[in-house]
Amino acid sequence: MNAIGILKQLKDKGVRFTPQRQAILEFLLETRSHPTADEIYHHVKAKFPGVSLGTIYNTLNMLKEHGHLLELSYGDMASRFDGNPNNHYHIVCSKCGKVADFHGPLINMEQEVMEKSGFLILGHRMEFYGVCPECRSNEQLN
Repeated sequence: MNAIGILKQLKDKGVRFTPQRQAILEFLLETRSHPTADEIYHHVKAKFPGVSLGTIYNTLNMLKEHGHLLELSYGDMASRFDGNPNNHYHIVCSKCGKVADFHGPLINMEQEVMEKSGFLILGHRMEFYGVCPECRSNEQLN
């Protein structure tokens, strides 16, 4: 679904439609970089100089609550945001913090976990950690 479709869906639920929210959502849907709130702020500020960091955080929280994005937290590092809320996996560089998507069938344990635990499973998250190609290349050059 595109940004306009998502915003119309949200408007039907009583969420105000603003150009700033559209810019935030469009950026999240277009990028593959899993940006931080600060990176989103700087991108949107280029188009809307008056936008505040509060607007960014409020919009990200609203989109997360409505299931239109994922918030990825990695310990002390700032949260990163993913405009693809569908279940998929991530690879995190231990050196630079880059986050990349990994798409493909990996595991489907939700049914087994529900049966064995009695929990109603709503989703799951799994990440791989390693060193990205750019950091590996830089290590070889030094």
